[in-house]
Amino acid sequence: MSNSPRVPGNSVDSLVQHATDSQVCLITLNRPEALNALTPDQRDRIIELLAGASADPDVRAVVLTGTGRGFCAGADLRGTPAGTERVPGDVARTIRLGAQRLIAAVLDCEKPVIAAVNGTAAGIGAHLAFACDLVLAAESARFIEVFVRRGLVPDGGGAYLLPRLVGTHRAKELMFFGDALTAADAERLGLVNRVVPDAELDKTARAWAERLAAGPTRALALTKQLVNASLESDRATAFAAEAAAQEINMTTRDAQEGVTSFAERRSAAFKGR
Repeated sequence: MSNSPRVPGNSVDSLVQHATDSQVCLITLNRPEALNALTPDQRDRIIELLAGASADPDVRAVVLTGTGRGFCAGADLRGTPAGTERVPGDVARTIRLGAQRLIAAVLDCEKPVIAAVNGTAAGIGAHLAFACDLVLAAESARFIEVFVRRGLVPDGGGAYLLPRLVGTHRAKELMFFGDALTAADAERLGLVNRVVPDAELDKTARAWAERLAAGPTRALALTKQLVNASLESDRATAFAAEAAAQEINMTTRDAQEGVTSFAERRSAAFKGR
């Protein structure tokens, strides 16, 4: 929740770096002196890159990480002038078009997104990680629901994401107290898939992403949609969505390759088509 300033002297491409290699898009937050706290320009650039990854057939997996000691320390609040007069509706509009749009971009990305959490993930930074499909954390990573420390309500989808990941009581504990959660504790609660030594984070994220990039991309996209929608669906709706997804998926070349390779007793060679 911020009207934070642009960062002078840096282009958004230097603050949000990206590169695609072996069909993996690596998005790196690169503002280490601020623990990768997000400005509006950075946030909008991440949204743009995720939309581009969805549309690009040559991108089949995404890794999101940061440089330095922070994955993302949240929104950059430092530029909001004290006593700024707000018109009713300003705050809700800022959140809707900012933090919520960022989290939705991750959830709606048609390629699997891996968070490689290299350090502190606080506020919207924690929610950015939790919205990803898979979460890898370095041993030094910390997750903090920092909003309560600032007298704020969690935004950026926190009250939506956390209960679905850890249950309502755990979610309230994290959001009510705002205590730092170690990587090991985050893994124990189910917020993190795996904790690895700091020196192995990049290598592990790359290995996971390359496995995903070699998979049936459209089937993964449809699976992601089904799982993300499952907690809001009754059984009849979920079953109907599953059948429709499989109907769509069976028109893909990868599905045909999967069935053919099974019949021919060989490994499938998926092309993401």
